[in-house]
Amino acid sequence: MAQCVLLNADYTFLNVVNWKRAMCMIAKGKVQILKHSGKIVRTAEGIVIKIPAVMRLLKLIRSLYINRVPFSKKNVFIRDGFRCAYCGNFHGKLTIDHIIPKSKGGKTTFENCVSSCKPCNNLKGGRTPSEARMYLKVQAYQPTIAEFLRLKVKKLGINEVLKDLGIY
Repeated sequence: MAQCVLLNADYTFLNVVNWKRAMCMIAKGKVQILKHSGKIVRTAEGIVIKIPAVMRLLKLIRSLYINRVPFSKKNVFIRDGFRCAYCGNFHGKLTIDHIIPKSKGGKTTFENCVSSCKPCNNLKGGRTPSEARMYLKVQAYQPTIAEFLRLKVKKLGINEVLKDLGIY
C-alpha cells in the first residue's frame, strides 16, 4: 500500500518502511513525523489515522557504510536500468553477459558484466563485442552507494518530497 521514508536523526536517508511498521514506530514514540501523505487508514472503531510520508528517528543510529556495492545479478540490472546493453530494449528476461568472455579470461566484476537480453547474448556467444560486431550502448562501471540510493529514491517517487524538506 504506502511506503514511508525513514530518516536518521541527522536527516540522512536510512530506508523506506511499510506503513504498518511506521505506525508501530509512531506508537512506540521512536520517530517524529515530518510530513504526512494524502493517504489515511480507518480503524474498526471509526478512528481516522493519517499515514506519514517522511519520518525522522529521535535517536541517532550509527550506520556503517560499505565502500562498494556488492556484485550481484540484480545490482547489474539496476545499474543498467533493466535494459539490454546491446539493443537497448526492455525485454522480459535479461541475463548477465561478460564483455570479455570467461573462456578468454574475463572476470565476473561490474566492469566486465552488463545486462543483456537472451537474443543478444546468444548472438554474441563466446566472442568479444568487437568480434561479434555488436556495440555497447551503456558503459560498464563500478556503481557507488550514493548512486544506488539516488536510484532507489527516484524509483519510489519520493525525490520531490525530500527536495521540499531540503534533504535531497
